[in-house]
Amino acid sequence: MNFDKNTVIGFVILMVLLFGYIFFTQQQQATLMKEKQRVADSVARVEQLKKKVQDTVALQQPAITKDTVLQSILPGSFTVNASVPEQLTIVENDLMKVTFTNKGGYPKSVELKNYKRYDGKPVVLGGEGHQLVYSINTGDNQSARTSQLNFNVGAVLSEGELQTITYSLSDSAGRLVEHRYKIKKNDYLIEWDVKFAGADRLLTQGILNLNWDIVTHKQEKDLKYEKGQSNIGYQEDGSYDFSAAGNGDDIKLGDKTQWIGVKQQFFNTSMIAGSKYAAAETAWTVPESDSVNHVMEVKSTLKFSLTGLRDATIPLKLYYGPNDYHTLKRYNLGLENHVQLGYGIFAFVKYINRFVIMPVFDFFHQHLASIGIVILLLTFFIRLVISPLTYSSYLSGAKMKVLKPEIEELKKKHGSDQQAMSMEQMKLFKQAGVNPLGGCIPALLQIPIFFALYSFFNANIDLRGESFLWASNLASYDSIAQLPFSIPGYGDHVSLFTLTATLTSLLISIYNTQMTPQQDNPVFKYMIYFFPIMLLFIFNSLPSALTWYYTVSNIVTLVLQFVIQKFIINEEKIHAKIQENKKKPVSKSKWQEKMEQMQQSNQRIQDLQKKTGPKK
Repeated sequence: MNFDKNTVIGFVILMVLLFGYIFFTQQQQATLMKEKQRVADSVARVEQLKKKVQDTVALQQPAITKDTVLQSILPGSFTVNASVPEQLTIVENDLMKVTFTNKGGYPKSVELKNYKRYDGKPVVLGGEGHQLVYSINTGDNQSARTSQLNFNVGAVLSEGELQTITYSLSDSAGRLVEHRYKIKKNDYLIEWDVKFAGADRLLTQGILNLNWDIVTHKQEKDLKYEKGQSNIGYQEDGSYDFSAAGNGDDIKLGDKTQWIGVKQQFFNTSMIAGSKYAAAETAWTVPESDSVNHVMEVKSTLKFSLTGLRDATIPLKLYYGPNDYHTLKRYNLGLENHVQLGYGIFAFVKYINRFVIMPVFDFFHQHLASIGIVILLLTFFIRLVISPLTYSSYLSGAKMKVLKPEIEELKKKHGSDQQAMSMEQMKLFKQAGVNPLGGCIPALLQIPIFFALYSFFNANIDLRGESFLWASNLASYDSIAQLPFSIPGYGDHVSLFTLTATLTSLLISIYNTQMTPQQDNPVFKYMIYFFPIMLLFIFNSLPSALTWYYTVSNIVTLVLQFVIQKFIINEEKIHAKIQENKKKPVSKSKWQEKMEQMQQSNQRIQDLQKKTGPKK
C-alpha cells in the first residue's frame, strides 16, 4: 500500500469502518437504562416491605405451619397434599439429561452431555430461577399457579426412538390439565403439548398467560464478554430480530410470533409455538455485579387465546441446546439466526460466512483434528482468493515507488504551494497511468472479509474448548500473564496472540514506509503506526482464534510483499511502461476535467491574491 495523501484518507476510512464495526458489536455490553434501574429499585423496596409484613405475621402466629398456609392459598376442587415433597423425574437421550418436576409439571433443568463449562462442570440450562407456570381457576373465585400444584406423574414410555412423559391434574367435575412431553433420540428439541378439558372454566376469559422465567448462568470464562454476546432473539411473521441484553425497552410482540429465545454466547433456550402466540412480552435484566454468576434474568409472558373452547391443546416446542448453526438449521424454524454471523448494518457479511467461510472451515475440520491448523488453512484459502487484489495493491505500490523521484522533484519545484503541487501530481499520475488509490482500494475491499471473520470466530461453537499452542480455548482470549491490576481499555491479562498480531501489523507498516514515498506531514507520517497500536487494545479480549488468524494473515502478507516486490514485480519494466504511457494521449473523464478546472480556478485565485497583496 502506498501512503500518499489520498491513500491515507482511504486508510483512515478503513480504520473508522473497522472500529465502528467492533464498537457496534460490543454495544451489547451496555448497562441497563436508568428508568429500568429505577423500576427495579422500586420493586426491591416493595418486596422488602412485603417481607417485613410477612415476618411480622409469622411472629404473631407461630402456630400456623407452612403446610397450613399452602393449603389456604390452594382451595378449590383440585385437592392438594402440600406435605408431599417435590418429585423429580429424569429423562435422557444421547445428547441431554432432562430433569422434570411434578411441582408445575415442567422441565426444571437440562444438562447437555457433550458440553462442559469453563470450570469443567456440565453445562446446565435452566435450573435455579427457571420455571414454566400459569394460573388456573381451582374453584369459584379461586385460582392457583401450576407451580403450587402437585401434578400426577405418569411413567416414562418408550416407543422406538421416542420417550414420552405425562403430567396431569384432574378433578371430580371432569376438568383436566395435562402436560405431555416427547423427547427423541439425538435431539435437543422437546415437544410439549398443553391439554385442557374444561378450558372455559379453567381459564379466565379463555386466556392462558404462560409465564416463562429463566436465569442464564455463567458458562464461559469471561462473564463480561459472555454478557455482551447474549441477547433475546425472536421470529415474528417470518422475520428474525433480536435485542441485546440491557440494550433497550422490553419487547412486546404480536400474534405473528413463531418463537422467542434466550441466547447466551454459545447456548440458547427457545420456545416455539406450534400455533403462534396471541401476544408475547419479554423483560430482562443484566446483573451489574460479576459476583453473581448470572448472565441474564428474563421474564416472559406468552399469551394464548382459547376463548370459546371447552377442550383444547396448545402445541409447543422447547429447545435447550448449543448455538450450532447446522444443528439449528435442520429444524427449519429460523433458529439458526441465533448464530449471529453478521447483523445490523453489517448483516451482508453473514452471506460471506454462510456460503464461503463456513463451508471451507467445515471441509478442513472434517479432515483435521486441530482447529488451530484448520484456521491456518482457512487463512491460506482466503489469501489465495484475494490474491488478485493483493497483487494489484503491490503493483500500485511499485508504480508509486518508481514515480518517487519525479514526485520529489515536483515538491522542490513548487515548495509550499500545495495547490500547484496537487495539480502537477495528478497530471503525472494520469500520464503514467497510475491510480493513486490503487493501493488503498484493494485493502478496503478486504474489509468485509475481516467483518465476516470477526462475527464467525465470535459465534462458532466448534472453537469452544479447543486448545492450540499456548491457547487453552480458541473461543476466548489466550492469557500468558495475569496482571495484578486492570488497564482501562486493555484489561487485566496479557494475550500473546494479540501481541503477535500487533507486532506483525507493525512490521507491515514499517516495511511499507520503506518501500513507498514518505509524507512531509507528520500526521500522515505517523498515522500508519496508529492502527497496529490500537489493535493491542481492541484484540486483547477477543477470541484467540481471531488473533491467531490475524497473525497468520500478517505473516503471509509480509512474505508475499517480499516475494512479489523482489522477484515478481520488475521495477525497470514498470518504469519503461510508465514512460511509454506518458507519450500516449490522455483521455479525461468529465469528473477529471471538472477537478482540473476547480484546481486551475483555485490556482488563479491564489496567484491573483499574491499579486494584489493582502487587503488593508
